[in-house]
Amino acid sequence: MAHVASVQRSVTFYELLGLKVRNTLKAADETLVWAHVECELAELMFTRADAPVLASQRAVLFYLYSADLVALREYLLAKGVWASVITYPSYMPGGEMRVEDPDGYVLLIGQAG
Repeated sequence: MAHVASVQRSVTFYELLGLKVRNTLKAADETLVWAHVECELAELMFTRADAPVLASQRAVLFYLYSADLVALREYLLAKGVWASVITYPSYMPGGEMRVEDPDGYVLLIGQAG
């Protein structure tokens, strides 16, 4: 479960990566305060942080896989999401890129298969 400044903003961002909303919880004012998203075998929950989300205090790295890394990168760039160039480290010869979500969480995305 990741603490985020805005659950809706996080849901919207992760939908770009193919995750779908499974369940949500709203406050009395209809503000989204918790969400559970998933895609195939991946599941993630977001909850609204009760304090500012500080980049220096995030100690989590999300690793995801894409069936078509090149196409995903082009799609994200077209949607205005920064994505690094694709690199080819020894542990991921099919390619890997780095993306940051709206709260600064680092996502490394590798080519599946």
